[in-house]
Amino acid sequence: MVYNVTILEAEFVTHDVVRLTVEKPEGYSFEPGQATDVAIDRDGWRDELRPFTFTSLTDADALEFVIKVYPDHDGVTNQIGKLAKGDKLLIDDAWGAIKYTGPGVFIAGGAGVTPFIAILRDLQRKGDLTGHCLIFSNRTEKDIILRDELEAMGGLRCIFTVTDEDSSPLAHGIVDKDFLKKHVSDFSQAFYVCGPPKMNDAVTGILEELGADPDSVVLED
Repeated sequence: MVYNVTILEAEFVTHDVVRLTVEKPEGYSFEPGQATDVAIDRDGWRDELRPFTFTSLTDADALEFVIKVYPDHDGVTNQIGKLAKGDKLLIDDAWGAIKYTGPGVFIAGGAGVTPFIAILRDLQRKGDLTGHCLIFSNRTEKDIILRDELEAMGGLRCIFTVTDEDSSPLAHGIVDKDFLKKHVSDFSQAFYVCGPPKMNDAVTGILEELGADPDSVVLED
C-alpha cells in the first residue's frame, strides 16, 4: 500500500547525509532494521522508487530516514537533499532482511549503518547494548553518520576506521581479515553486515574463514 506523507523536518547531519522526519500514517508499523520504498511526490519522480531504512524507534510519533545524498548527478538522492518541511513523499509498506537475532558485532560501510541505527536505538532504550560492538568504515571522519550519538550509546563498543584520511587518529584501512582478527575475539556470536556489495561479499567470506557460522551472519538480501 502506498502512503502520501509530509516532511516535518529536513536537516543535514553530515556534509552529504540528510535526516528527514516525516508523518507516520495511522497504523503504520515496521521492525528495527527494516526499510521501505520511497519516492518524491512530484511530477517526474513518483515512479523513481528507492529503498531507505527507517532510523526512528518503532513507537515514535513520526518516521525518520537518514539518507546519503549524491549531488554529482541529478538522481533521487540529489533531489531528496533539496527537500524541505512541507514537501511530500510516497512510501510503501515495510520490508527487509536485517533483523536483530541477538548480541554481536555490527559491521557497516558508509550509509550501510542506517539499518543498524534503529536496532541500536531500540537496544539502548531497553538497556541491552552492553556486549555489542559496531565496526564502522568510512572514507574520512567527516563521513561518519551520527558519530556523536553512536559514541554516546552506553555499552556499545564503537570502532571507527577510515580508508582515505591518513591524518586521522582513527584506525586506518578496510575491514579485512587482519582487522577483524585484531578487533573481534569471539566468532561464535551474531554478525550483522551492511555496506557496498563488494564489502558485504568480502566480509561475509572472511567471517566464515574465521569460524563464524553462516547462519549467524545477518545480511540484507
